Amino acid sequence: MYQELINKKKKLAVVGLGYVGLPLALEFAKKISVIGFDINEKRVAQMQQSIDPNKEVGNADFQNKEVVFTSDISVLQQANFFIVAVPTPVDKYNVPDLKPLIGASETVGKVLKKGDYVVYESTTYPGCTEEDCLPVLEKKSGLKMGLDFKLGYSPERINPGDKKNTLRTVMKVVSGNDAESLDEIAKTYELVVDAGVHRAPSIKVAEASKIVENTQRDLNIALMNELSLIFDRIGINTYDVIEAAGTKWNFLKFQPGLVGGHCIGVDPYYLTHKAAALGYESKVISSSRYINDDMAKYVARKIITHVVRNSNDPKVLVKGVTFKENVSDIRNSKIVDTVKELLAFNIKVDVEDPFAEEEEVFEEYGLHLTKKVADDYDAVIITVPHQQYVMLDEKDFAAITKDEALIADLKGVFKNKINNRKYWSL
Repeated sequence: MYQELINKKKKLAVVGLGYVGLPLALEFAKKISVIGFDINEKRVAQMQQSIDPNKEVGNADFQNKEVVFTSDISVLQQANFFIVAVPTPVDKYNVPDLKPLIGASETVGKVLKKGDYVVYESTTYPGCTEEDCLPVLEKKSGLKMGLDFKLGYSPERINPGDKKNTLRTVMKVVSGNDAESLDEIAKTYELVVDAGVHRAPSIKVAEASKIVENTQRDLNIALMNELSLIFDRIGINTYDVIEAAGTKWNFLKFQPGLVGGHCIGVDPYYLTHKAAALGYESKVISSSRYINDDMAKYVARKIITHVVRNSNDPKVLVKGVTFKENVSDIRNSKIVDTVKELLAFNIKVDVEDPFAEEEEVFEEYGLHLTKKVADDYDAVIITVPHQQYVMLDEKDFAAITKDEALIADLKGVFKNKINNRKYWSL
């Protein structure tokens, strides 16, 4: 397969052109023939015009690439190596939602041919590729894995907004259903990953490695969040404590914060779901999820306590609705939970963000982005250190707030820089 791909006798298809799929398709398209497939026709039309809807890659990145973007399954049929990179969210009960993954498996199954390869990149629990996706592929295609086609898993490690740790610079974990598939898949990914590949001994190990990466971060952030709750009661600043503790060589400088996005705030639920299915109730992981998920309401309670004491008609400005700095990604944005809690107490809330798309925010959360910031807020919440925010100073905050206003700086960006307003951080 690898040799036929580089000789351009066969084509590679990326199914799902989001934050993971599009950069992957464009990198492969530097070396081999690529089909980029997505069911969202509007997004496909933008990519056909060299536009990334997520604004992660520029117009120049589309140029001089052998890639076709399509939503037409008949075009997808021309491919022989399929990489599935669709979202794997959770539902409102934090139960894994496999509908996008199963839907993509059905699509690939319809066009699967003898000799083809299917590799999944979507983050999921150990066993999902072989126990949930494979049966769909075999049913739709009428083919058998191992006998007719090969199967693999290679967890994505894309970090939105990060221009240093990219697809090419981060080692890639790869796996296959047998030794031959592992070798072919590894060599194929080596075309686009300069850092090299790690060959996992099984598909389940590769799946588990991705879950562990983000679960570990979730646990460490949960510890910092719990420490923040304690230190707030003591009356000391968490970031001051982290700075002091960080002088020891083996201290890990995790920080408190709202844990949203499509990875850290979601992936642990896939692992606890699998554990429960096997008769084990996770304790540490579940506790960390509880702490992190509750932080948005904790922030709301701090804001409510302040503003109701100082105003009969309180007004709050939220600066930042994306889940992290300098990206447009609003998936699983936890500040929305804070906003909803404030609104439940009849507090007027304005939300602004230089990166978020107004239409997306309204469609996803029913919130309108404010076009004009007022000058009489009782509190301002800075949720993420967008580049436009870190350049502000206390004069900027004074210009939009009342004298007794609270500046809630969740990431500690303005620690020791706000003196003319009440300041608080996690």
